[in-house]
Amino acid sequence: MYIASRLYRRMAIINSDAGRLDRAFSALADPTRRAILARLAVGDATVSELMAPFELSQPTISKHLKVLEDAGFIERGREAQRRPRRLVTAALKEVADWVEPFRRQWEARLDNLDRHLETMSKKEKQHAAKEPNSRRHRGRG
Repeated sequence: MYIASRLYRRMAIINSDAGRLDRAFSALADPTRRAILARLAVGDATVSELMAPFELSQPTISKHLKVLEDAGFIERGREAQRRPRRLVTAALKEVADWVEPFRRQWEARLDNLDRHLETMSKKEKQHAAKEPNSRRHRGRG
């Protein structure tokens, strides 16, 4: 119960920026936008460079970029005539920070399950090792 209430308090604090978090998860919900973020993780890219792997029109890719900008994941740069987009890692860290307590909780639950299954497996092996001996003794008597 203590862990749940602690998590709830942490979520309440983090949810104070719920609008930004909602925009972030909405932006991440689309596979094209996730692919764009993955590409920008490698380095800055122009709209044309970001369009290349997709069969999308320039207005469509621009709409995706706008969603990512509104979520704070990317920003527009300026290099002479180019307007490359770049990744804003701080926004990704906010999402990761929000997800982290859930990850830790589920890892702890899976670790507990692993330990439980290991204990059951050991007991089963011990039981199986004892069982053939008891059958042999019954058959001889």
